[in-house]
Amino acid sequence: MKLEVEASQLVLIDYQLRLMPALVQSQEVLANARRLSAIAALLQVPQFYTEQNPSGLGATVPELADALRAGGATVLAKMQFSAVEEGLGDMLRPPARPVQGNARSLPKHLQKPAASDRPSIVLAGCEAHICLLQTALDLLEDEFEVWVVTDACSARTERNRDAAFDRLAGVGVELVTTEMVAFEWLGSAEHPSFRAVQALIK
Repeated sequence: MKLEVEASQLVLIDYQLRLMPALVQSQEVLANARRLSAIAALLQVPQFYTEQNPSGLGATVPELADALRAGGATVLAKMQFSAVEEGLGDMLRPPARPVQGNARSLPKHLQKPAASDRPSIVLAGCEAHICLLQTALDLLEDEFEVWVVTDACSARTERNRDAAFDRLAGVGVELVTTEMVAFEWLGSAEHPSFRAVQALIK
């Protein structure tokens, strides 16, 4: 199964000022997050990002925040570790359509949420074993396909980061890298944005 650009949305989790300095390979991880945002903008992939307790952990690192704003990203401030608990799943779905039918239509609380026309969630962030993991698990439960970009994720220790990847792989999350995402989204060297994306990767 390959990642399709028309079915994708990008979600970046908690790359925040007071958190990043404590994380493993933080500069490389941050650089890959910026690449993902820039590539998503070039290929018109919708973008979202979260900030955990921003009054305590600070805002998103400015160089990433600038890229996200340039790409039209939507921000979600949260206190729960899972962004889905704060409404991310609803943001990733199209607006609900009016209920059709007569008085025997299902009550609202029994109606299934609309399926997303972009069900593939490309997810990266910090910390891998806490907010990223819990968000990924809840997205799976909400019937999204989840693709975690491993080289754009971090934690305070390699053990915690790698344990998160092991657990995610075990429940069916696709583990990918920034370059895998970029070139699967492109699909071909003939894509009009190929050279621009290639320049971002190099």
